[in-house]
Amino acid sequence: MENGGGDVPENANDHCPGTQSEAAGKADACAGCPNQQICATAPKGPDPDLLAIIERMNTVKHKILVLSGKGGVGKSTFSAQLSFALAEMDHQVGLLDIDICGPSIPKMLGLEGQDIHQSNLGWSPVYVESNLGVMSIGFMLPNPDDAVIWRGPRKNGLIKQFLKDVDWGEIDYLVVDAPPGTSDEHISIVQYLQIAGIDGAIIVTTPQQVSLIDVKKEINFCKKVGVPVLGVVENMSGLRQAFSDMKFVKPSEAGETDATEWALNYIKEKAPELLSVVACSEVFDSSKGGAEKMCQEMEVPFLGKVPMDPQLCKAAEEGRSCFTDQKCSASAPALKSIIKKLVKTK
Repeated sequence: MENGGGDVPENANDHCPGTQSEAAGKADACAGCPNQQICATAPKGPDPDLLAIIERMNTVKHKILVLSGKGGVGKSTFSAQLSFALAEMDHQVGLLDIDICGPSIPKMLGLEGQDIHQSNLGWSPVYVESNLGVMSIGFMLPNPDDAVIWRGPRKNGLIKQFLKDVDWGEIDYLVVDAPPGTSDEHISIVQYLQIAGIDGAIIVTTPQQVSLIDVKKEINFCKKVGVPVLGVVENMSGLRQAFSDMKFVKPSEAGETDATEWALNYIKEKAPELLSVVACSEVFDSSKGGAEKMCQEMEVPFLGKVPMDPQLCKAAEEGRSCFTDQKCSASAPALKSIIKKLVKTK
């Protein structure tokens, strides 16, 4: 295919003048191209906001993207707990939620109902602690149940505004929680952060093939756009739960009846040592090697496994760190080990 200068989409017509050309969307060669309308209306030439983004990001030492191929794998939970952990290590931390249509970070940081304030320096993050600030579209919605029905350009505009207008101050880490997949938001955040220097991406997955298939796409996306893969985290890697926290039921043809009290009393009487045992179960099929094997095949770092821990789920629901007490005994040590690897790498 013979094309002109500038950026040329893969699905462009022959003799495409390039998206940055003044003739983009207007030349004869553009007739019938699926990108014609976008090219004709898009601004041309260097983006004047890029300098503002560079200046704002100059006060941020490390910029880390948290990605996932699929939704529901615990990416936002990991982003939240990563931010909590870095802050508890006395780092200055910012957490930016760019999941425009499904912002869950305010809930997971215990910040529901908070508002954004503006000053002469820009938008002020909402702070959990003095060294942990958060920004999300979730703070802008009049009603948390409101649906955000935006097309790509409007989403991209907000991401750009977050990067150039939020006054993070001098911080050590900016953790960016992205939506699942490889859509407009990902292209925009990578484009904007690359000019300011991005450390790389952490990719979160679950062990089964149906998730790993999409994670491979995410890894290939990072390789194509030049974002280093800092590593892959296998989340929900088997259920770990204290035997004493489990519930028991008696199934019958009429349905199920709760047998928890009876079962625990029986165990206390007959086998009390079981109450200190942790029950383990493989929830997702990892028989094909899970994320660790995939990382070997794709030649990217494997950071570790985090078990499915009901106490971690509860911490996320309550908007608190899983590291401040001993309740998350299954998941907190695994998360700490992964985060220490990241900090050591940085």
